[in-house]
Amino acid sequence: MPSIEAENFSERMRAAVSLSWVMFSRKVGNGLIPINKEASMQLQYAYVLQQLIPLITFHDDEKFEIELESGVRANGRSREIDLLFRGQIGNQNHVIAVEMKCYRTFAASGGKRGATDIFMKGVYEDLHLLEQYISEGVAQEGVALVMSDMERLVQPSSKDSKCWDYDISHGASFGPIQLTTPIGGREVNINLSRKYSLDWINYGSFWFLEAQGENV
Repeated sequence: MPSIEAENFSERMRAAVSLSWVMFSRKVGNGLIPINKEASMQLQYAYVLQQLIPLITFHDDEKFEIELESGVRANGRSREIDLLFRGQIGNQNHVIAVEMKCYRTFAASGGKRGATDIFMKGVYEDLHLLEQYISEGVAQEGVALVMSDMERLVQPSSKDSKCWDYDISHGASFGPIQLTTPIGGREVNINLSRKYSLDWINYGSFWFLEAQGENV
């Protein structure tokens, strides 16, 4: 596991991403940080991560910065990465791309949300994008952060419907894999070349996931 005390600055960066996620998760779960949609999730998580930067800066020539909704080119298309965490020491650079997903039973407007299948597919799409960012040199690491208050997606009683081809439940393991199951009447083609194991944690009425692909 990456250590926040490591001499290697890229390891400290990765550890800070995980520690910030745990701190964010506990605060949200205990009602200290209200999150009603993905935009507020991004802002509040970035704020927690920002507070750790002084703690992981060990040398005068180390620099770290956070950028939200960072515009990049990937696979010939313009994309916006939810969060880019950049670090530099001397001529060494390290970049971690973070994609986030938030699904609540009730939308910010107060109405009940549907389309859980689109949310599940979206998690897989984020993993696919993170792999693209790495393969094209946009980032050296990619991390997906997901939160939801819908327990049945994390601990389902059954997985009979086709949306479970995009399994995001606790303990799910997959990859490399290619998925083409249509969702919402639209064609899908998601290719993952890395291996994933999903391990959700529960705080309050929310579930939180941090996922990173492993080379096969």
